[in-house]
Amino acid sequence: MTKICVTSTGPTLESQVDPRFGRCQYFVIVDPETMQFDAIPNDAASAAGGAGIRAAQTVSSYGVNVVITGSVGPNAYPALQSAGIRIMTSTIGTVEEVVERYKQGTLTEIAGAGLSHLGMGGGRGGGFGRGGGRGRGRGRGGGW
Repeated sequence: MTKICVTSTGPTLESQVDPRFGRCQYFVIVDPETMQFDAIPNDAASAAGGAGIRAAQTVSSYGVNVVITGSVGPNAYPALQSAGIRIMTSTIGTVEEVVERYKQGTLTEIAGAGLSHLGMGGGRGGGFGRGGGRGRGRGRGGGW
């Protein structure tokens, strides 16, 4: 049996998807066949630190197979992966709408921490290499 966890701004199927994983307001856990659900307040949302890992532990403890959210941080991502939980992305719509899109196969699986279907947060490099081509020579060799 598949169990889907959708990060949500509220405790119902009509609530909007919360794009944050670790600091979402609720986890709405849905049986996609019957659409029966449980809404679990996210106790990690107000944590000073470690919200992503705590949220991943919570979701995992409910036997979830799939998480639908906007993006997942660098600490929560491996925790979910090691629990065998697939991470799908969607940031727009209600809980019910994104579960339907999941059932239709139109959601994208997140390929890494901080990534979403919008392609945001993937690049971290600034493009400034160590060499810099600064040419410190002063040209005072006197023609030698």
